Amino acid sequence: MNGTPASVRLSISSLRAHKRRFAGTFVAVLLGVAFLTGTLVMGDTLRASFDTMFTDANAGTDAVVRGTDVITVAGETRGTRQPVSTALVKRIERTPGVAAAAPDIQGAGQLIGADGKPIGGQGPPTLAGNWIDDPELNPYRLAAGRAPAAPGEVVVNRGTADRGGLRVGDTTVLRTPDPVHVRIVGLATFGGQDGMGQVTYTAMTQADAEKYLTPKPGEASTIQVRAGPGTGQRELVDALRPVLPKGVEAITGQAAAAENRDMISGAFLGLFTTLLLVFSGIVLLVATFSIHNTFAIVVAQRTRENALLRALGAARRQVVVATLVEATAVAVIASAAGLAGGIGIAAGLQALFPAVGFPFPGGSLVIGAVSLVLPLAVGVLVCLGSALLPAVRAGRTAPLAALRESAVDDSGASRTRAVTGLVLLAASVGAVLGGTLAPSLWLSAVGAVAALAAFVILGPVAATYAVRTLGAPLGRLRGVTGGLARRNALRSPRRTASTATALMIGVAVVSLFTVFGASLKATMNRTVDRSFAGDVAISAPAFGAGGSGLSPRLAPAVGRLPQVATAVGLGKGVAEVDGAGRALTVTDPVALGRVFDLGRVDGSLTGLGTNGIAVSAAEAAERGLRPGSPVRLAFTDGARQDFTVRAVYDRPELAGDYVITRRAWAPHRAQDSDSLIAVSFAPGVSTADGKAAVAKTAAAYGDPDVQTRGEYAKSSAGAIDMMLTLVYALLALAVLIALLGIANTLTLALHERTRELGLLRAVGQTRSQLRAMVRWESVLVAAFGTAGGLLLGGFLGRVLVEVSAGDTAVVFDLPPLRLLAVALVGIAAGALAGLRPARRAARLDVLRAIAAQ
Repeated sequence: MNGTPASVRLSISSLRAHKRRFAGTFVAVLLGVAFLTGTLVMGDTLRASFDTMFTDANAGTDAVVRGTDVITVAGETRGTRQPVSTALVKRIERTPGVAAAAPDIQGAGQLIGADGKPIGGQGPPTLAGNWIDDPELNPYRLAAGRAPAAPGEVVVNRGTADRGGLRVGDTTVLRTPDPVHVRIVGLATFGGQDGMGQVTYTAMTQADAEKYLTPKPGEASTIQVRAGPGTGQRELVDALRPVLPKGVEAITGQAAAAENRDMISGAFLGLFTTLLLVFSGIVLLVATFSIHNTFAIVVAQRTRENALLRALGAARRQVVVATLVEATAVAVIASAAGLAGGIGIAAGLQALFPAVGFPFPGGSLVIGAVSLVLPLAVGVLVCLGSALLPAVRAGRTAPLAALRESAVDDSGASRTRAVTGLVLLAASVGAVLGGTLAPSLWLSAVGAVAALAAFVILGPVAATYAVRTLGAPLGRLRGVTGGLARRNALRSPRRTASTATALMIGVAVVSLFTVFGASLKATMNRTVDRSFAGDVAISAPAFGAGGSGLSPRLAPAVGRLPQVATAVGLGKGVAEVDGAGRALTVTDPVALGRVFDLGRVDGSLTGLGTNGIAVSAAEAAERGLRPGSPVRLAFTDGARQDFTVRAVYDRPELAGDYVITRRAWAPHRAQDSDSLIAVSFAPGVSTADGKAAVAKTAAAYGDPDVQTRGEYAKSSAGAIDMMLTLVYALLALAVLIALLGIANTLTLALHERTRELGLLRAVGQTRSQLRAMVRWESVLVAAFGTAGGLLLGGFLGRVLVEVSAGDTAVVFDLPPLRLLAVALVGIAAGALAGLRPARRAARLDVLRAIAAQ
C-alpha cells in the first residue's frame, strides 16, 4: 500500500467486485451528459443549417436599400421600418456598378389549407410578398409550376403547401387580412429547404402585393440590388449612398442576410437552447444528489474495509484517492457513453422534428469541440464533486473501526443543522420579500437559491417528523409490515433526506411551473371578466408573430347586424412616444368604452379626433401626463405629430397603454388589421343566436373564430398549456434520475441489512410481506420528497409570479387538482422505484442472509 498506484489498483478491484453499487450513479451521469450533449449538438446543427440556408438563399443579393428609421416595441425581435419608394428602382439601376434592382414588398398573409383551416399563425410569421423575377435577387427558387403572372396567382413555399394539403392548380383563400381568392401556380424552396423553418410564404404579382399589402401603391419594404461584374458588395453600397434620398440607406447583402438569419433563427435558437440548457442544469443538479447519496452509502458500508486499510498502514490521502479514483472511473465511462447518447439524441431529433411538423434543416450533424468537451467535463466534475465529501469521510476512518460492524449512518437532526437551516430559510424569505417589493429580479433569485439550500439543510431534521407523520397510517393499514417500513425509513434521517432531495427538486420545478401557469391563466380569466364587457370576441392568434390579423372591415359589417348593439375592432400600430417605441391601439374610442371596462376615466374618450390620444394611468404616471398634456409621436413613415392627452384610464389589460382613432392612424398606417373585435348583443338576443349571426358574417372575411367570453379567455391561455406540456416532458428525465436514485439507495441499504432481512424471514416474514415492506419504505421516501417539492415549488411559484408581474396585477393561484396529480405521480413513482429492490430482497437465501457479516 505504498503510493497511489496501489490505491488505483484497489479501486479498480473494488469496482469490478461491486459493479452493481454504481449502476444508479452510472445511469444518472449518462442521462445528464446525454441531455446536455444533445442540446449543444442540436443547437450547433440548427445554427449551422440556418447559416447555410440564408447564405445560399441570399447569395445573389449584393445590397439592400431600406428606410433608415425603425421603431422597435419592447418584446419584438424586429422593429417596424419606414418603407421606400419603388420609384427609386430606376435611379438605382442607372447607378454605375448595378446590374439589376427589384422592389421587395412584404406583409402578413395567411393561407387557408385544403381542410379550411389557416396554416400556421401560432408562433412563426405568416408572410406574403411579391414574386421577384430576377432569380438571383429572389431568395426563393421555383420547385414546381411557374411564377405568378396574373391577378390572383400565387407561388407558395413547398413546406406550407405540404402542411395545408395544397398542390399546384388548387384555389384557396389568402388572408391579408381581407380575404383574397388565389390560385396556386407554383411551389418554391428557400435556400434548398421547403421554407424558413415554419414560416409560411405566399408570393403574388407586384400589382397584387401593392394592392393588398401596402397602404398605397409605389411603396416597398426594401429594394434588392445585384452588382455588376467586378463590383464588390462594399463598393456597391458606397456607390449607392450618394443617389439615395434622406431617410433611406443601403447595406451589404451579407449584412442583410445576417440580420434575417438572426431574426428567424437567432431569437428562436437562443430561447430554445437556453430552455434546454436550464433543464440540463436541473437534470444534473438532481443527478448530483443521487450520486452523492450513492457514494455516501458505499463509504458507510466499507467502514471496516477502509479501517483495515488504515490499520495496515494506508494514509488518509490514499483512502481518499482510492474513493475518488472509483468516482473518476464511473464518471469518465458514463460521460463517454453520455456523449454517444447525446449525439444519438440529436440525430433522432433531426429525423423526428420533420415528422411532427417542425422542419429541422437538412444536412449532417455539426459537432463542435465545445459540444464534446463541455458535457464530458461537466459529467466528470459533477461526479467528482458529489463524491468528494464521502471520500473525505472515508479518509477519516479510524483503524479501530475495523473491530466494529459496517456502519450505518443514523445521523440527522442535529441542533446545529436545525438552527442553520432555519436561519437560512428566514434569510431567503427576507430576500424574496425584498425582491418582490423593490422589485429586484436578482434579489428574488438569491432568495430562491437560499430557499433551496435551506430545504436541503433542513431535510434530515424534517425527515424524522415527516416520515413519522406520513407513515403513521401504515401501522394501522399494513400492520407489522407497515411499521417496519416506517422504522426503516426513520433509521437514517440523513440518508432518507438525501435520497428524497433529488425527487424534491424535480417535483419543486414541476410545481413551480404548474403554479405559475395556473396564475397566468387565472390572471387572463380575471382580465377578461373584469375588462371585457362584450358577449363574443373575434380574435387573431393568441401568441407569436403569425397570422394576418382581422379585416378592419369586419367590425363595421358585424356592427350592422340587427342582433348586435356594438362591435369595435382593436387594431395595432407603432410609434415613438417622446422617443421611446410604443404599441398603439387603433380603434373607435367611444365604442371601446361601451364594450370594455376601462375603469376610472379622467377626461373624455369622445373627442380624440385626429390629434387626441388616451393613455393608461400607469403610463401617464411614469411620464407625468394628464388630460391636456402634449405628447409628440413619431411614425414609421417619418412623420412627427403633436397629440394632446384627452383621457387617462385605469385598466389597460386589453386596451393597451395608448389609444388613438383610426382617422389619426390612417395617414401613417402600413398593412391595416385588427387583432380583436369585441361584440355586444342587442337586448333580448341570446348568446347562441347572436354568435351564429356573427359567425355567418365573419365567414366572408376569412372565417376567423367567434368565441364567447369564456372561450376567448381559454384560447388566450392556450400557449400556457403548451408551455406546461413542454416543461413536464423535459422534467420527466429529472424525475426519472431521482427515481433511479431512490432505487439505488434502497438496493444499497438492503445490502447492509442482509442479515436483518434473513432474520425477519427466519421468524416467519413471507416473501410478499418483505416485498411490501421495501415498497412501502420507497413510498415513504418518495412521499417525503414529493411533499417537500410541493412546498418549495409553491413558494418559488409565488416568487416567480410576483417578480414577473411588474406593474401588472397578476392573480396568484394554487391549482389543487393539478398539484394533487403531481403528488400522486410522485408517490406512485416511489412505489415503482421500490419494485426491483423489493424483488431482489425477496430472493435472498435465508440461511446465507443470516450468516452474512
